[in-house]
Amino acid sequence: MAAVSKSLGDLNDRSRRANEIERKLAEGQAVIELDTASIEPSFVQDRMEGDIDGLLASIREQGQQVPILVRPHPEQPGQYQVAFGHRRLRAITELGRQVKAIVRDLTDEQLVIAQGQENNEREDLSFIEKARFAARLKERFSRDVITAAMSVDKSDLTRMFNIVDALPVELIDAIGPAPGVGRRSWIELVELLEKAPAPQEATQFALGLRALASQDRFKEVVTHLKPRRIVARGVPDVLAAPDGSRLAQVKQSKAKVEIMIDRKATPDFAAFVLEQVPALYAEYRAKHRQKKEA
Repeated sequence: MAAVSKSLGDLNDRSRRANEIERKLAEGQAVIELDTASIEPSFVQDRMEGDIDGLLASIREQGQQVPILVRPHPEQPGQYQVAFGHRRLRAITELGRQVKAIVRDLTDEQLVIAQGQENNEREDLSFIEKARFAARLKERFSRDVITAAMSVDKSDLTRMFNIVDALPVELIDAIGPAPGVGRRSWIELVELLEKAPAPQEATQFALGLRALASQDRFKEVVTHLKPRRIVARGVPDVLAAPDGSRLAQVKQSKAKVEIMIDRKATPDFAAFVLEQVPALYAEYRAKHRQKKEA
């Protein structure tokens, strides 16, 4: 119970600090209402698409409590660009309301620093979202600006860059933000991908997991990439599907290999395996013959 209370306290502290950042940035500035159609996202994306149902319900019932921060669009008169408050803007757009905003003149550097610092105090921005945000900043800003925006030291920043650079963009998109999955877990994924015989297959595997929550997709991809454990002779083991469900029990000895499928649990799979045995043996014979002739 104490651990839960501490965790909730940490979340509340982060929220208070984020609101304090917003208050200071807004200090001396009037809150106005803007048409959401006149506002564009920041030129550096920081979030992946995610569920905003909770935020929608909160704003629908209680209204918008905290204004977003925007700047006049540098290239389109009469338009604005978000520094922070993207999720609030998205929710209010869906509700068809005007958005409460503070307008400040910000340079590109000031905008991304405000955007990054506010994000760092929000618990709901995942590690990989922060890492991708940092990597996108690298394309046009100095490391000093990025470290100020991310509130991290240069060694942590380098680790973020390395992780994003090592992973295919398509794989990260297929997995999603993976809330709760930290740096060490993403490093493990990078290492597994480097050892995988067909790393591109991981993206296709992840795309087939869209029904799962993002963090569960991450876990399944890691499990899928881990090398299968060799079954020790005489020791029963279990073959499992990528989703963790049991497929069969395997028992190996010096004399034989037994694969036991529970017909009650997976009758169709048992029948399928039996049907495929002749074809598998024929394929084995063909490959064996090719090796002998080579």
